[in-house]
Amino acid sequence: MMRSLYSGVSGLKVHQTKMDVIGNNISNVNTIGFKSSNVTFADVLYQTSSSATGPNPESGRAGQNPMQIGLGAGVSAISTTVDVVGGAQRTDNPFDIMIEGDGFFVVNNGDGNLFTRAGSFMVDANGTLCNASGYAVMGWQVDPNDPERTVADNVSPLRIMSPENQYSEPEATTDVHFSGNIDSADTAFDSETGKLTNFTFYDKLGRSYTANLKLEQIKDDEGVNIENQYSVTVTDILNSDGDSIFVHYDELTDTYTANEDVTSFTFGGVEYEVEINEEGEAGYTLVPGETGADGVLLTFNPSSGKFTSISVGGEAAERVGETETGDDDEENFNAIQFNITMEDDEFEDPVAEGDAATNPFSIVDVDFSTLTMYAQSGTTKLEPTKGDLEGYGTGRSAGVMKGVSVDNLGMIYGVYDNGTSKLLGQVVVATFSNPSGLEAVGGTLFATTQNSGEFDGIGESIDAAGGKFNTGVVEMSNVDLSTEFTNMITTQRGFQANSRIITTSDTMLEELINLKR
Repeated sequence: MMRSLYSGVSGLKVHQTKMDVIGNNISNVNTIGFKSSNVTFADVLYQTSSSATGPNPESGRAGQNPMQIGLGAGVSAISTTVDVVGGAQRTDNPFDIMIEGDGFFVVNNGDGNLFTRAGSFMVDANGTLCNASGYAVMGWQVDPNDPERTVADNVSPLRIMSPENQYSEPEATTDVHFSGNIDSADTAFDSETGKLTNFTFYDKLGRSYTANLKLEQIKDDEGVNIENQYSVTVTDILNSDGDSIFVHYDELTDTYTANEDVTSFTFGGVEYEVEINEEGEAGYTLVPGETGADGVLLTFNPSSGKFTSISVGGEAAERVGETETGDDDEENFNAIQFNITMEDDEFEDPVAEGDAATNPFSIVDVDFSTLTMYAQSGTTKLEPTKGDLEGYGTGRSAGVMKGVSVDNLGMIYGVYDNGTSKLLGQVVVATFSNPSGLEAVGGTLFATTQNSGEFDGIGESIDAAGGKFNTGVVEMSNVDLSTEFTNMITTQRGFQANSRIITTSDTMLEELINLKR
């Protein structure tokens, strides 16, 4: 009878433990990334009052089963359901990430790596991606030899908002192409001004410039226009403030002086010179040298109106995309080179050699091959575009970060106001052979144990683990309230039943004591 009392006590204890686990589950029903637990009971210890016996043919007695009295129940396991994924909660925060599949985020508290499914992250004052507790999110860094990929090396803190990531490097323009139509009936070709156009380009520091061009129709020896030939010359190059790069202007004296920092400028291999006006009217003129007095020559097929070639007289012509020509003194090609040589104290490229080390400008290939010469009611339309015909070589100014995005592989990209994006790092996951063996340490964090498997320090890409990331979403708790309330009912009834064992056994003891009366 005393055994039943203690069996009832053990039953009360295990059901109280189960109620504690249920209470913890329900209290964390809205904790992101929380994994619920469940309790498993087992019977414990038996007192054997009679051991089992086998059949005895000699005596004719049959075998007898053992007689045992159980001594109550115990908790055999409290397991965490880490393999059950919680629901998705949309937040639209780019730093909120949900794991769809197996694996855990790797975070570091300064003492070591911990693991979590709660993907609600933020950026601290140093630009490091971290969770609400200030633990750094760990991942892979960008390959220094290839900025388009990351290196699968030991995980390290993702400092995505570091000073060097706050901007995107500028890039010099290396190609410009013109599209449109030249109409020989355009009255602009009858004036000394000619048809004016321009194109913009960037230097290596990301500064913007505008090259002003003049298009004129070639005349024969008798002064008659040749309808299918046009010359292109550069009239000036202006900086972003609208000032010429070739001269300095003195407002006090209203005079111009040559900018000695610009050591040379060539267009199609023809070197240009700056002529400062003599005494009298202030001003200057940019003119091609003697070998290129007519500038760059554009030639069109007079019968079809399609572009034929570009040519520049003399052996000094620099060419890009050479085509056949039968002329010994001319080079014909589709694009010509636009080259500024300038000594700029603000620019110094440690990689470049010679003049390029302090020259902020790159050579620009200017392509006219898509122009046509159709009749369009006397209207000439020219459209300059930075970049070649395939869109490469456009150049760009320095960009300031205006946002961050994370793709479904965990690649973190900075988005910049110059239209570019830059890879900043990659969020990775850790997987374990027995994730249920991880030890919960609070804060929806887990630590490795001897029965979970070890973390190799490198981790793996989410796609290698057979899953993907969903950004702007967090994983909610996987607590199922219907299951928890059902378990609560059965646990309550079990507790009540065990309490009845104690009260009933007490009543029996009371009756036994009353026998003496």
